[in-house]
Amino acid sequence: MYSINRDVSADTEKSLTKIALCVEYDGHLYSGWQRQKHSKSVQGVLETVLSGIANQPIELHCAGRTDSGVHATGQIVHFNFNNNEGHQRQLKAWVEGSNARLPDDISVRWATEVSNDFHARFSATARTYRYIIHNSRSRSALLSNRVARVSSKLDIKAIQSCLGHFLGEQDFSTVRAANCQSNSCFRNIHRLEASQKGEFILIEICANAFLYHMVRNIAGILIAVGKQQLSSAQVLQLLENKDRTQAPATAPASGLYLVDVLYPEKFELPHVVSGPWPWQLQ
Repeated sequence: MYSINRDVSADTEKSLTKIALCVEYDGHLYSGWQRQKHSKSVQGVLETVLSGIANQPIELHCAGRTDSGVHATGQIVHFNFNNNEGHQRQLKAWVEGSNARLPDDISVRWATEVSNDFHARFSATARTYRYIIHNSRSRSALLSNRVARVSSKLDIKAIQSCLGHFLGEQDFSTVRAANCQSNSCFRNIHRLEASQKGEFILIEICANAFLYHMVRNIAGILIAVGKQQLSSAQVLQLLENKDRTQAPATAPASGLYLVDVLYPEKFELPHVVSGPWPWQLQ
């Protein structure tokens, strides 16, 4: 009995092909990435479409479980496709077939076959998020739910002056949501940049991993700095106090994008630019 089960398992493993996809989505109509029982999620919609193309149930694993209202231009997912149970599929079928069936606010950017040791979440070495602030007294009808608007003038130089406080590996309890379930508050921020392009302020952050609401809470602190409500020294003190209740409010989800996920070169994943963005058209 044991040898039969082992042979069946081996045959099944041989027939499995692992596919990775890059997915872009506008998250404002979704309850987040993760599949939910009573609400619409990006994972749920995409799994339904892929299962129809594969002619078998498909379960997706993602690089980062984005929250309700959060967007992505570079979400990486993977799934196993059993060639014995479904029809053979060329890589372009996962892209073109999916995009023909998906709603307009979700798109597959590329598909590639990956080795068995690849995992969208656990193989990732870093993730990059971009937070977009429309710093304007008047709101944009076209960018509604896609940027965070701050009407009062922000001081970009003040924001840039305190970015170094967040760099490196440290305890980020100050920017951890109250219901975060992570066992450790230590994360390593590799890069944190802020720049201004016309009416837009871009905050880009790259780290090995993130706590729940970490990026939006950092954005909230930086917005307060830009409003002259906090100084650079006060930001450093906030981080040292490790008390979330002393920090400014969480920034809106509408401005947050998962734009890139970094993997070891051995996986040879394609790479695409993280736009387009409105200021690139000016």
